[in-house]
Amino acid sequence: MTSLTLPRAALTPTHRTLALFTVLAAQCMFAMDLLIVVVALPHMQQDLGFSPASLTWVLNAFGLAFGGLLLLGGRLSDMMGPVRAFRAGLAVFVLASLLGGFAQTQWALVAARVFQGIGAALAGPSVLALVMIMARTATEQARGMALFIAVSTVGASAGLILGGVLTEYFSWRWALLINVPVGGLVVAIIGRLVVNTPAKQARLDVIGALTATLGSGALVYGFIRAAEIGWAHTGTIASFAMAILLFALFIRTESRHRSPLLDLRLLRNPARLSGLAVMALIVGVHFSVLFTLVQYFQHVLHYSPVFAGLAYLPMTATVFAINQFMPRLIQRFGIRPLLITGSLLVAISLLCFAALDEHDAYATAVLIPLIVHAAGIALVFAPGTVAIMQGVPKAQAGAASGLLQMDQQIGGALGIAAITSIYAFAATPGQYASGLPAAFAGGALIALAAMLIAWKVFREDTSSA
Repeated sequence: MTSLTLPRAALTPTHRTLALFTVLAAQCMFAMDLLIVVVALPHMQQDLGFSPASLTWVLNAFGLAFGGLLLLGGRLSDMMGPVRAFRAGLAVFVLASLLGGFAQTQWALVAARVFQGIGAALAGPSVLALVMIMARTATEQARGMALFIAVSTVGASAGLILGGVLTEYFSWRWALLINVPVGGLVVAIIGRLVVNTPAKQARLDVIGALTATLGSGALVYGFIRAAEIGWAHTGTIASFAMAILLFALFIRTESRHRSPLLDLRLLRNPARLSGLAVMALIVGVHFSVLFTLVQYFQHVLHYSPVFAGLAYLPMTATVFAINQFMPRLIQRFGIRPLLITGSLLVAISLLCFAALDEHDAYATAVLIPLIVHAAGIALVFAPGTVAIMQGVPKAQAGAASGLLQMDQQIGGALGIAAITSIYAFAATPGQYASGLPAAFAGGALIALAAMLIAWKVFREDTSSA
C-alpha cells in the first residue's frame, strides 16, 4: 500500500486524532443522509403534498446527484487539494441542508436534496484521501480505513435511528437541519488541523466529467424507473440505452485524454475490479434491506418512527464491534476469505428474511438474521475497501476514493430499485408482507453472485495500480 505523509510534520497525536474524527463526522453525515429521511417520508408527504410517486424523489434526488458526480469530485479533490475540496463541498452541503429544512414546497425540498448530493460528491472523495494522508504507516492506514468503513456502514443505519427520533419528537425538518451545526463546525476547524496539499495545474476532463456524471445518472434513473413503471417500459429501456452509450463514450474519452478523469489503469488490477463488483452488489443488497425492513416495521409491526429506527440498533452495534478487529482479521486471513464469508452470511440473512410474514415478531424472526446480516456486511466492506484502495498512487487517491464511493452510492440505489421492482411484481395490493419472500430471495441471489465473484475472480495481487 502506498504510504502517504502528513502535510504538517509537526502535527501532534492529539491534533491528528481530532482531525481524523472531524473528517469522519462529515463522512457520517454523508452516509446518513440518503436514509435519514426514510422514516420521515410520511410526514413530508402530509406537509408538502407529495404524491406517492413523487415522494420517491426525496431519496432519489440525493442519490442521483451524489453517485453521479463522485468521479468528478474525486478529480477536483486531486486538483484542488483534499482540504480545499472538502471544505467547499461541505459548505454547499450545509447550505443545502439549511434550505431543505425550511422548504415550503415540493420542488424546493427536492432541489435542496440535489444540492446536498452535489456538495457530498465534492467533499466525499476528499474524506478517504484525508484519512490516508493523516496515516503515517501502513498499520495506521488500515486502522483509518477500518474507521472510515465503520462510520460509513454504521452511519447508514444510524440515519434511520436518528431520523426516527427527530421525526417523532421534533419535526421531519430536523432530519436535514441537524447537518447545519455539525457541518458548520467541521468547515470552521478542519483548515486549522490539516494543511492543504498544493493545488495542481491540470486540464479538467470536461467530456469525461459530463459522460461519467450523466451516464451514472441515467443508469440509476433507469433502475428507479424500472421499479416505478416496469422494466419493459420505453422510458426504462431508453435510460439504460443512454447509460450504455454515455459509458462507452466515457471509456473512449478516458483512453485518449492527456489528463483523464479516471486513469483506466486503475481498473486493470483484478483485485480492485472484482472488489468494486463485490462491493456494489453487497451495498445494493444492504441498502435494500434497510429500506424494505423499515417499511415492514411500520406497516406490518406498526412501529412508531423512533422504534422503527431503533430496531436497527443491534445491527449497528454488531458492525461497529466487528470493525474494531478488521485490521487484524485482514492481516491474518487475507481479503478473499473475508469477502467470501461475508457475502455468504449476507445471503443467509436474506433467505431468513424471506420467511417473514405479518404474524412474525421482531425478537423471534428479525433479530438473529439482522445480526447475521451485520456480520456479513462488516466482513465485506472493510476488506473490499482495502482491495479497491490498495496500491493506488498518491496522485490518484482522490480519484480512487471517488470511484469507491460512486460504486457504493450507485450500488445502493440500484439495489433498492431492483429489490423494490421484484417486490412490486410479487406483492398483493394491501398485503405488505406478501411481496417480501420474492424480494428477499432476489437479494439473496445477488449476494451469492458477489460470493462467486470473490471466490472465482478475486486474486489478492495488488502490486500494481
